[in-house]
Amino acid sequence: MKSIFRRFALALLFSFSLVATAQTDLSSQPLIAPQSSASTVPQRAESGNRDYRLSPGDTIGVQVYQNPDLSVDARVSDSGVISYPLLGSVQVGGLTVAEAEKKIADALVMGKFVNAPQVTIVLRQIRGNQVSVLGEVSRPGRFPLETDTTRVTDVLAAAGGIAAAGGDTLVVTGQRDGKPFRKVINIPELFAGGNARDNIVLAGGDTLYVSKAPVFYIYGEAQHPGQYRMERGMTVMQALAQGGGPTARGSQNRLRLERRDADGKTVAISPKLTDLIQPGDVLYVGESFF
Repeated sequence: MKSIFRRFALALLFSFSLVATAQTDLSSQPLIAPQSSASTVPQRAESGNRDYRLSPGDTIGVQVYQNPDLSVDARVSDSGVISYPLLGSVQVGGLTVAEAEKKIADALVMGKFVNAPQVTIVLRQIRGNQVSVLGEVSRPGRFPLETDTTRVTDVLAAAGGIAAAGGDTLVVTGQRDGKPFRKVINIPELFAGGNARDNIVLAGGDTLYVSKAPVFYIYGEAQHPGQYRMERGMTVMQALAQGGGPTARGSQNRLRLERRDADGKTVAISPKLTDLIQPGDVLYVGESFF
């Protein structure tokens, strides 16, 4: 009986020793700090925005990694400067976002404020480099020039493209080298790629205007009298087809075209089916004799 108790006691002591050893091994292991799922390093602006040139009226956010006291929001003044802690007035107007980041970082190093600053500029609001899109587009308004290589087709796409009532002509007006600038662009040729030189680089303050498409009118014995959009090179026959052709009582041989001459007077013409339609023409379909 004594031998049984002795064996039980030895087994119990052995179990206690294993538990103590395991606790000692665990306590000797270094603790692993949990990793954050989100990086604390500030994110830079998108690559397209980094080419944007800062202009008066723009609002930017300047962030310096691990230096929250130097992270501020600032507005670019009319003279192109911002007020920045420790540095005072900093000229950033005309600089790209990347150039402005480097300028602020270099100034912090030269002033011995920060050894190796990581400066990031975020565009809060773009007010300086904008163009106006007016007329027959889907979304007229003001649009920012996010890069210094923004072209006509880029801004037209941002405006939703040409509206259904839009014409084939785009007029760009603005300033170039301090002088008035005006350019007339053929929209179909622009998008067809036939005249890539017309896809010009835009400048801040430019205005793009798309006029209404020219129209003509059909009345009389036509299936669908009314107002219609005139296409380039449209003939009388094509115009008549737009209106659905003559009714059962009408005749394409009894057409009359009313048009304003150079003096603004209305003249009546008996047109041929191959004659060209002009803006503002009124095509009358007369009744058949039989």
